[in-house]
Amino acid sequence: MKALVSLVSLSALLLVALPGPLYKYGVVNLGTAFTGFKFGVFAGIAALILLVLQIIFKRKTVTLGSTIIALLLSTIAIAIPLSMLNKGRSVPPIHDISTDLVNPPEFVAIAPLRADAPNPVEYAGVEAATQQRAAYPELQTLSYDRAQSELVEATKQAVDHLGWQLVNIDADQGIIEATDRTMWFGFKDDVIVRITDNGSKRLVDIRSKSRIGGSDLGKNTERIHEFIEELDGILAK
Repeated sequence: MKALVSLVSLSALLLVALPGPLYKYGVVNLGTAFTGFKFGVFAGIAALILLVLQIIFKRKTVTLGSTIIALLLSTIAIAIPLSMLNKGRSVPPIHDISTDLVNPPEFVAIAPLRADAPNPVEYAGVEAATQQRAAYPELQTLSYDRAQSELVEATKQAVDHLGWQLVNIDADQGIIEATDRTMWFGFKDDVIVRITDNGSKRLVDIRSKSRIGGSDLGKNTERIHEFIEELDGILAK
């Protein structure tokens, strides 16, 4: 019984931990990865049930160390998918975020890279803008009194510091495009920064869009916040 509990709890953790990297490196498809997630939760629950049965009927085989390990592995296997599910429910089901909802920056060099992506390169539209405005009202166009060339260079530095893959810089147009990958599943998301003149000020807009998935679990918004923080830190030096 002890060996069975250990095996099931370890299997539960692996079913949750491995699908992301396996999908990221092309070993399994996304459907298989999510199926692994689902069975990981089931296995985690089964391990906890077996652990309870072991404690009730096979008490002599129970040890503190094995119990703690099985409990920890099973809990993690259940908690991670449920945490992602709760995160998905707490944010709007959108994947295209922009600081300018009226005239979002348009991808140029990145557009061909998204040709086969499930999510089209065009902006998601009015419905997405309405949901974003309600959920993330703090996302607004940024205004700086720096020269455009200085902002372009600062943006390039921010992209480098954040570990994004730089795709295109058009200094004359004030356009910088880059691609970021999520850490676990390696989903590719695209970012464009647009810098425009407005009298004595320069306006900076950022747009981040996922290539796949109806909901981004808030990742694009987090990315824009991270970029703004990094850009402001660079400009403050």
